[in-house]
Amino acid sequence: MLRNFHGPLRHNPVNPRYFTDDTGEAVFLTGSHTWASMNDMWLDGEPRQDMDYPGFLQMMSDHGHNFMRFWQFNMQSRCAPWNEKDTLFDPQPFLRTGPGKANDGLLKYDLEKPNPFYYERLVQRLRMAADKGIYASVMLFEAWAVKWATPGQNAWTHYPFHPQNNVNGCNDDARMPDGRAWKMFSLDCPKILAAQKRYVREVVTRVNALENVLFEICNEIPFTPEAMSWQEEMCRYVRSVEKDLPNRHPVGITAEGGDQDNRDLFATSADWISPSNGEVFEYRYNPPAADGSKVVVNDTDHLWGHGCDTGWIWKSFLRGHNVLFMDPWEPIPGDLDWWQDGDVSRNQRYYHVWDDARRNMGYARRLSLMFDMNRCMPIQTACTSTYCLAWEGEQYLAYFPAGGFEGLDLRKAKGVYQVSWLDPATGITHPGKPLNGGTRQALCAPFPGPSVLLCYRNRKELPKRHAIYREKG
Repeated sequence: MLRNFHGPLRHNPVNPRYFTDDTGEAVFLTGSHTWASMNDMWLDGEPRQDMDYPGFLQMMSDHGHNFMRFWQFNMQSRCAPWNEKDTLFDPQPFLRTGPGKANDGLLKYDLEKPNPFYYERLVQRLRMAADKGIYASVMLFEAWAVKWATPGQNAWTHYPFHPQNNVNGCNDDARMPDGRAWKMFSLDCPKILAAQKRYVREVVTRVNALENVLFEICNEIPFTPEAMSWQEEMCRYVRSVEKDLPNRHPVGITAEGGDQDNRDLFATSADWISPSNGEVFEYRYNPPAADGSKVVVNDTDHLWGHGCDTGWIWKSFLRGHNVLFMDPWEPIPGDLDWWQDGDVSRNQRYYHVWDDARRNMGYARRLSLMFDMNRCMPIQTACTSTYCLAWEGEQYLAYFPAGGFEGLDLRKAKGVYQVSWLDPATGITHPGKPLNGGTRQALCAPFPGPSVLLCYRNRKELPKRHAIYREKG
């Protein structure tokens, strides 16, 4: 076993809103993710940009995060639709042996020869995450750059599966009538599918020993029946590869974003999903209570892209969801004038909202370690705001976004309950007056603005190393 882990994550039969491990305890997942975690990304003609990956992991650890999407732009050497100038990506999973030159002027790929440097980096960086206690969902494929391709920035031109870019006779035409290569994410290109499966087998085999691994099939694949069938086939294939290996890891399917019908995600065989906005943008503004039919990771990437506020984190957490934030800690290279807040770019590490999001995900995780998440369920009738995660009669976590007086229903509770109030703006907890069970209670936090209520008969005590444990009294 790896330090910090107790076996790989798996289905939690007690509270299926969360995964569990060999301890049998529910594991609430939350954290940041950023684009250059695996592949270096830089603009053509500029110096190669090597991400400070150890620094990113330290930031996550400092904030108490335990989960990241491990991004991979691993099937294109250049071109991304967010820039007019070419964006370059390296390393790639196949060796470039030739003979002959690919469309980017470098040697053609041999799709049957894994690139040792790519896989060494993959395993090394996943182990580095494990050393910080961080689970990583390995993104097997990335489709956003293909979906939004422009005539001048068409990533398909530089994919190893393009007929001009490999020596293996992989010559399926993956293009749709508009020139975008969406058919690459379908079962209609048998040679591409075979190459994709060779790559997936290599990844799954190489990382199988790591207990902090999950899998995500593809980032923001176009929402078509053909693409959903392809993702289901990839889920099946990952499981078939792991069937003969020591470990099993959860496999996820994430939304294209925007208006995708979330019912189709819940109907898949995936172990976990990340939803789109929903019919009335509910996953962005008022997340529905998780029912345990899937482990739901509510991810800003598929809701805002660059967005979220601290209230969304608490609403998602207290409705039984896991929480992820797409973090510009390592900004995308280029001048992204469409990610602006007035004259201020959101594509930067120090945009004023991002640190609040990072901190509050950590606060939520620390509360999850104090409370019994196997027994805590989202109960919307337990408090006036409706944002409550409770083990009725024992433990209550409630979020009050408006401030002022709110109500908590303790009619099913007996005995005396301890109370603390967490200020999301500061991370400081304030003691409250004990409450008696058996009645409804009118409450008011001892500070203005949004608040998180901790009401419990007993809880786990954790080391008081972080701001959340500084108590005023």
